[in-house]
Amino acid sequence: MLNVSNINKHLGSFRLRDISFDLPAGYIMGLIGPNGAGKSTLLQMIMGLYEPESGNILVAGNDVTEKEHEVKNDIGYVLSEDLFLESLSLIENANMYGKYYERYDKEKFLSYCERFGLSVNQKLGKHSKGEKLKFQFAFALSHDPKLLLLDEPTASFDPEFRKDFLKIITEFVQDEKHSVILATHLTKELDRVADYITFINHGELVFSSDREQMESTYRMVSGEDYKINLLPKERIIYKEKGKYGSKALVKHNKLTQYGDGLDVQLPSIEDIMYYVVKGEKEC
Repeated sequence: MLNVSNINKHLGSFRLRDISFDLPAGYIMGLIGPNGAGKSTLLQMIMGLYEPESGNILVAGNDVTEKEHEVKNDIGYVLSEDLFLESLSLIENANMYGKYYERYDKEKFLSYCERFGLSVNQKLGKHSKGEKLKFQFAFALSHDPKLLLLDEPTASFDPEFRKDFLKIITEFVQDEKHSVILATHLTKELDRVADYITFINHGELVFSSDREQMESTYRMVSGEDYKINLLPKERIIYKEKGKYGSKALVKHNKLTQYGDGLDVQLPSIEDIMYYVVKGEKEC
């Protein structure tokens, strides 16, 4: 579904460096990283809003820079910045922009707006931030994209709608013909729905892998500080001292041995992001 190969891009003082990853059809990818890591820039490049200086991006086999029309039809998006007209109503916006999508379905759009509790005849500018994102989501779904790009939408959703949102994107990929990239700092949601995780920091790729590979690579270890220090130093990504002991994210393999008295657990996605970022800051 998506192939990103050796992407490089300068935007002012910021740079994306040699970003490569793949997302097969039928899966959800969580895109993680701290603020300013380059998540939004990367999504905008996949959409074709920025052209890479080197490398290429393929969506459903079409190059983003060479097959703009085909790629536009195959991508739906929800962005933190509003690309629609606030002076128009929701239905006016949908009908205006829907003309650019071959598979736009007005009735499907109206159905999703009703489900999301949106007033389709009210001007976009009169809606709250969360409602504007729900509108973008309804419009994206209404033109049957193959790939959904979602940039931090859930932070503005109430808990009840967040559950519905996660249910919808999970159902969206079940036919194995659609895929989703969800960029979010609410990583507990990714623990529930993500099949792949791509982690970028300072414009560079930390890793991109499926959940099974990620879970086989890392462990959270807690216990007395000196016992953690007995582990090979090169395996400790970052250690944090607490009042009653220490915790560390470590690189794991089948041969790794942990001493008695250490508690070893699978880390959450949040743990991995937090400790890797901390570790990089100390380097």
